[in-house]
Amino acid sequence: MTAATAFISAARLHKTYRVRKGLFGKSKTLHAVAGLDFDVPPGSTFGLVGESGSGKSTLARLLLAAEPATSGELHVDGRLVSSGTVAERKAFHKLVQPVLQDPYASLNPMMRIGEIVAEPMRVHGLLKGPALHDRVGALLESVGLLPEMAQRYPNELSGGQRQRVAIARALGLEPRALVLDEPVSALDVSIQAQILNLLKDIQARRGLTYVLISHDLAVVAYMSNRIGVLYLGEFMELGSRDDIIRNPKHPYTRALLASSESRVETGASVVSEIPSPIALPTGCRYQSRCPHASVRCRQEKPEPRSVGGMHSVACHFDL
Repeated sequence: MTAATAFISAARLHKTYRVRKGLFGKSKTLHAVAGLDFDVPPGSTFGLVGESGSGKSTLARLLLAAEPATSGELHVDGRLVSSGTVAERKAFHKLVQPVLQDPYASLNPMMRIGEIVAEPMRVHGLLKGPALHDRVGALLESVGLLPEMAQRYPNELSGGQRQRVAIARALGLEPRALVLDEPVSALDVSIQAQILNLLKDIQARRGLTYVLISHDLAVVAYMSNRIGVLYLGEFMELGSRDDIIRNPKHPYTRALLASSESRVETGASVVSEIPSPIALPTGCRYQSRCPHASVRCRQEKPEPRSVGGMHSVACHFDL
């Protein structure tokens, strides 16, 4: 696949921050996203999995044009994503919408549900009056809620209902892509499957492109066509769902898989904390936690290499 045929395409995408500890501390560079390359075909789901601190949420902000990339290029529907003018940002936000982790935090508690769902359409001048009212009711119905819920406040709804409201709000602008940042991690396990199935159904009906971000490989595997395993801003492994789940090649992928399946295997558990993105390990970024690490791993950074088809791994060894 080329950038021209992909709906979302990233090339050598970098994002760094300058951080300072204390008022008089020395400024240091935090490497949040480090040279990512990936393509997402139209109508598919690209899953990003990794622990907290791996760079997932930073990448989400880049995809939503909430922050500019430090270097590299990010294209969505053939458009170069940049901060741009206010008009350009408004046009982009009609194209890509977010569904965030905590539905209660993302909904204004002082607004009724109908007002929350209507707000993006009102800001963009799409509808008003009775047409807007009818559109809000239709959106609520499309996510499995009664139109009468438009009169309620967020605190009157359950967590699953609030996330349905967040999805309805995102759909109001008729986007072509959704960035799903941990969309079910704040929900009870019994509700998670309902929301994931709803998202699948909406994607099938509307032909949407999804970027799904999660620390849970099981959730990513259920939803995604292609998966990127992210660690300290870099892909450790990249491949189809079957490549990653049935034939994982990187020790970190295997550790995440073991964790998601709640089993303990020799050499397959995630141990210790993820290193700081300010003080990156030399060589392979995973070497300080890898049970297979050698001297070479500590001295030489592995470049991504193909292990068959479009399956690649950043590891020196065939494990």
